[in-house]
Amino acid sequence: MNEKEFEKLFKDLFFSKTENDLDITLKKYPQLDNPRNWKPLGNVEHNIGLIENQQSSPIAALIEKITNSIDAILMKKCYESKIDPKSTHAPKNMEEAISKFFNDFKNWDLSSFRKQQAEEIQIIADGPRMETSLIVYDNGEGQHPEKFEETFLSLLAGNKSEIHFVQGKYNMGGTGAIAFCGRKRYQLIGSKKYDNSGKFGFTLIRKHKRNEVEQKTRKDTWYEYLLIDGNIPAFTIAALDLGLHNRSFKTGTVLKLYSYDLPEGSRSVISRDLNQSINEFLFEPALPILTIDKPERYPKDINLQRDLYGLKRRLESEESKYIEDYFSIDDSFGEMGRVKITCYVFMTKIDQKSVKESKETIQREFFKNNMSVMFSLNGQTHGHYGSEFITRSLKMPLLKDYLLIHIDCTNMNPDYRNELFMASRDRLKGGLESRDLRNHLATILKKSKLEEIDKRRRASISIESSDTNETLKALSRNLPLKSELYKLLNQTFKLNQKKDTHDTKKKEKKPQKDSKDSFQPKRYPSYFKLSKKNDGNTEVAKIPIGGERIIAFSTDVENSYFDRIDDPGDLKIALLNLKPNDVRGGLKPGLPKEISEVLNIRKASPDDGTIKISMNPTENVSVGDAIQVKVEFGDKAQSFEEIFWVKICAPEEPKEKAPIKDDNELEDLGLPEVISVYKEKKENHPGWENCEEAGISMDEYTVVYPLVEGEQLVKIYINMDSHVLMTYKSNKKALSQDQIMLADNKYLSAVYFHVLFLYTISKQRKYAIQHLEGEETPKDVDLADYLSDLFKSYYSEFLLNFGMDDLLQTLGD
Repeated sequence: MNEKEFEKLFKDLFFSKTENDLDITLKKYPQLDNPRNWKPLGNVEHNIGLIENQQSSPIAALIEKITNSIDAILMKKCYESKIDPKSTHAPKNMEEAISKFFNDFKNWDLSSFRKQQAEEIQIIADGPRMETSLIVYDNGEGQHPEKFEETFLSLLAGNKSEIHFVQGKYNMGGTGAIAFCGRKRYQLIGSKKYDNSGKFGFTLIRKHKRNEVEQKTRKDTWYEYLLIDGNIPAFTIAALDLGLHNRSFKTGTVLKLYSYDLPEGSRSVISRDLNQSINEFLFEPALPILTIDKPERYPKDINLQRDLYGLKRRLESEESKYIEDYFSIDDSFGEMGRVKITCYVFMTKIDQKSVKESKETIQREFFKNNMSVMFSLNGQTHGHYGSEFITRSLKMPLLKDYLLIHIDCTNMNPDYRNELFMASRDRLKGGLESRDLRNHLATILKKSKLEEIDKRRRASISIESSDTNETLKALSRNLPLKSELYKLLNQTFKLNQKKDTHDTKKKEKKPQKDSKDSFQPKRYPSYFKLSKKNDGNTEVAKIPIGGERIIAFSTDVENSYFDRIDDPGDLKIALLNLKPNDVRGGLKPGLPKEISEVLNIRKASPDDGTIKISMNPTENVSVGDAIQVKVEFGDKAQSFEEIFWVKICAPEEPKEKAPIKDDNELEDLGLPEVISVYKEKKENHPGWENCEEAGISMDEYTVVYPLVEGEQLVKIYINMDSHVLMTYKSNKKALSQDQIMLADNKYLSAVYFHVLFLYTISKQRKYAIQHLEGEETPKDVDLADYLSDLFKSYYSEFLLNFGMDDLLQTLGD
């Protein structure tokens, strides 16, 4: 075939919209039927396990293509700057590369500048709506045809392992998307070197179709790519019209993923739905990206091109209507090294929407892939936890639909990080490091600003309703202690472990000053002071071995100072001096130079004029050692510093457990408390609005909301103005006050005990609930949400109308 024929072949392949169209195209070229024109990908015939054992989702696999495009543009910029990417003159990390190669990168926060840069990486939809093919283009480094087999078509070559400012390392991530390309696994690659040298080369990757002999002799197949007469087909171009946005193809790389298996939630306009998913997986990408759909696919949609620049920027936008508060914690701990934890707390109500509508919007916009806790490296999400981390590990169920936590692992110890993430960069390993990190994160976040936010939301619904508990107390006292029912409840609620009730008197809370109203934050700080008295010689804190102490500072800067995108500040901590105790008489040869060698440091964002630093001794120090610390705070324009001493002291004595009193009341049994809720707030009873403030959807169709902390059902909120109860009472004509009270108690008891038993049995049997409606893959459903939804249907009506008197009588026997 000559160059003209190669050009026609490429265009016929590229403009085939689906894999079925491509099948028809391939039949037009008999020479493509020749097995000699196909070679195993990576020159490895047994490659199917390597290629199909990578990313577990089509979105995560697609992200690898985008990451490769970002790498390609950074490599191009490096070459254009006459720098060897592997030399010491090359950027040391991705952040440095952006600053070095893009003088205008700060302008990308402005829409027009961002969109112009985003055109350098484009993702374009093609084909019919329900069988979308994706085109991925970048104006990056590109490759000569003779280099394809060393780059695009290699496996585990490690081409980027010595280049520090790019994400890729193993040279395999880009192949993960092939497994989601329809049934035939077609992927087209075309590329031309950035300096306009050489020809435009292309090849087609596919899954080999076994012939009759191979079906009998081989268990598996393999992936292969197209060669013509032993070479990558190529032809000369000045420009190609490939339907790119605002440009022709001249140099760089273009891929086509035929009939890509997008998840159901990303099958509509890709500039909206796929855009949102990519934003999650690329939490803070180095470069902006453009997603483009076509008018022939969605003729009524007027916004078919949207740039994306990561979820972080969406969350931290000043005009964001979704975020109530966000803060960060810079943590350094032992072998883990340094991570930055950022928590984003969403509003319970946005615009004029109800809590339910607001929650659905938040889930659709920010949790499309069910990632509540994201772990990222260089802005790319490498693994995640679901909302169960918030309910089980943090035990903050009211925040489970309103909290997103981002863990930046870029500065983590590389050895620790390698044990944390799979090579596919889309999920965490289940090893020791992963378990330790989970426990460490839970410990930190329980003591963070989240504790205050969680308490504030609980306060709106934490109203005593002792009168409604009296009915249930009476019933619980009659539980036979040796019955199967008691044994079942004991397995979940540990009824034999009584709660501490030795102090029944409530402590009066002292009125606290509302410092938030008086605090006037500034964009840049005018002062930074240690909160404790400091003479420069006496230690300001004694830190116990195995414990920690918090050092507080006062300032007048705004809370987002460390986290804002434009002109962020920093807080640096250094070790100035270490005086060993007299007994030790000195340390080992070579005194520590870094603060991380003697103290694990954790610093939090400013919080209304206060900055807290937590210090925990490492194994390199002993009791009696004195450490001189320097804290530098500020930005490029101005900085402040504080120098002080801390001393290492003996471990603290463990606190004695409070005595246990034997009492057979409901709360002492370990059973969940019942809270009756009314439409309007009453004395000792929260109203629907109180629940809405806490993020609990409560309306006439809501019957119950079980509050679960970790694995423990702690409270059951029952709606006493629900439609089902009002209807039940209205059908019983001319009820007396006593009959109304009886009906309320019947409803309260029925709902309470059924929720209790259903929860107990489900946990004891280790059932997991999944939802399938509108989803191709099952979505895990929280047990509390399931029970709440169950009672919204006809279940509660059934309880009130069929045999409840007999059931209650049975409970009392």
